[in-house]
Amino acid sequence: MAIPKHNEIYKSALGLLSDGNERKLKEFEKPLAEQFNLSEDDVNQMYDSGNGPVFYDRISWALSFLSMAKLVEKPKRGIYKISEKGFELLSTPENIEEYVKTKISEREENKRKEQTTETIISNISELTPQERLYESYDKIRQSIYEDILDTILSKSPREFEHIVVQLLKRMGYGGEVKGSGEVTQASCDGGIDGVIKEDVLGLGRIHIQAKRYNRNSTVGREEIQKFVGALAVARSNKGVFITTSTYSKGAIGYADNLHGNTTLVLIDGQELAKYIYDYNLGMQNEQTIEIKKMDSDFWDSMQDA
Repeated sequence: MAIPKHNEIYKSALGLLSDGNERKLKEFEKPLAEQFNLSEDDVNQMYDSGNGPVFYDRISWALSFLSMAKLVEKPKRGIYKISEKGFELLSTPENIEEYVKTKISEREENKRKEQTTETIISNISELTPQERLYESYDKIRQSIYEDILDTILSKSPREFEHIVVQLLKRMGYGGEVKGSGEVTQASCDGGIDGVIKEDVLGLGRIHIQAKRYNRNSTVGREEIQKFVGALAVARSNKGVFITTSTYSKGAIGYADNLHGNTTLVLIDGQELAKYIYDYNLGMQNEQTIEIKKMDSDFWDSMQDA
């Protein structure tokens, strides 16, 4: 059977949400595949460009359009729940597609009205097409950083410790040393959540503290002092404190002004998300855009008219 278009998925997606429960995007794939009688090959079919599976992408677009039409709510990033209007339209499912189409048209029209001629002229004069492309790229990256942090916060603190150790190994710490990274026992970690061995004999070690805090929280100086104390007990002079939140000025100042041989690096939520993105931990390429410029050496070597 042919893979359904995104607009053909609206009704079925709403139907799955009709129990009132929240669902993640991935939780739509299997039941929708069954409803549309798709084979495993259909579900796994990739775009010709290689940029992801077709069916999964169309589910994502269907939910995005349902969300824009206010038939679906997003209580959290990546989580979907049916709205009151969505429940209402389920009684007349034949009207769902037209309703979404109308709402999207209204939304686009409102956007066009908000973007005045003066704003358009200003944008054209201030930014080159290449600069606008880079600006869009930065916005996309920032949006993905938010997704990364939201996803981490949906996992257990123990899983976060494993993520942090994996990230440091991905960044090159521990090199080719077998079993170079480990998460310490939860019951007796002594303030140390993980350890990276820098050499085969384990003579050089990096000790890790990982705190999965809400993003509006702040790690204070006291917590950093406790970690430094734990490093002293472990006879370690290298530490990395990683959090999903931010650090207070006092905490940053304390870490920057440590005396002796102790080196302490603080990584906050934004830096963490950036490292996860840059070092490709749990990430996959969605799309590659190739931009070319003219080879001046090639063209300048030709005789002018």
